[in-house]
Amino acid sequence: MKKNLVLSSASGFGVDQLELFIKSLRKYYDEDVCFIIGPNDHLIKEELKKYNCICVEKNVDKRDIQSKRYEFYLDFLKNKDYKNIFCCDSRDIYFQSNPFDFNYHSSINFFLEDKLIKDCPHNSKWIIKTYGLSAFKEVADKIILCSGTVLGSHAKMEEYLNLMKNKISKFKYKKSLKYFLTLRRDPVGRGVDQGHANYLINKGYIKDCSFYANSKGPVATAFYLKKIVFDDQSRLLDSSGNPYSVVHQYDKRWDKFLIAVNKIKENFSIA
Repeated sequence: MKKNLVLSSASGFGVDQLELFIKSLRKYYDEDVCFIIGPNDHLIKEELKKYNCICVEKNVDKRDIQSKRYEFYLDFLKNKDYKNIFCCDSRDIYFQSNPFDFNYHSSINFFLEDKLIKDCPHNSKWIIKTYGLSAFKEVADKIILCSGTVLGSHAKMEEYLNLMKNKISKFKYKKSLKYFLTLRRDPVGRGVDQGHANYLINKGYIKDCSFYANSKGPVATAFYLKKIVFDDQSRLLDSSGNPYSVVHQYDKRWDKFLIAVNKIKENFSIA
């Protein structure tokens, strides 16, 4: 019987940055988990192996992992055959149930935020500085989808990862002039994969995909989440009063999540 896979990266992270992710995930899910880590991430490797995780070492600057992870994920998936794959961030995610226990509609599934692309300066800039202003205008009125949480079948996920890898390589983020002249990194460009995903998916490069509203899908992307409500077990609830499966970007709304997350951490004995 085919297994499911949670696929993430943790290059350069500290153990404390991953504890909530892996402890909450393993409470609900016992199938495969794979992390891309750096060759010097010895403490992370030791900790993750306690939770029966697969660790793949890649020599990459931690500032580049967000865009390079698509290539690394594809390398790992070669000659393997998983049922479904959840590609996700790790540092800012925790789980409230098994992410695969949901009635997904399509072979690949994307999770929306609560804001239009044109109303978010970060997402707007990522698209403009990779595909140009005219391309941005084509998708500006679409709702932001999050590239940090994507779930799909093995075959469809490989199609998506290949698309992202190829387009990230071809369409480079154009640095601001002050960084270009000094040969420094433009820190805004670090999250440019989000711009690629929003342009490519909204332009129909991937077929048979479904989108889930932030208010009632299985994933809550908290940065722009309009309504934040917890139950008496500190679980984040959707608009129907049901607990989300995955909570993402909770640290960007720390004023709302501080008490709830600290209670959850207490249950897992996380300092």
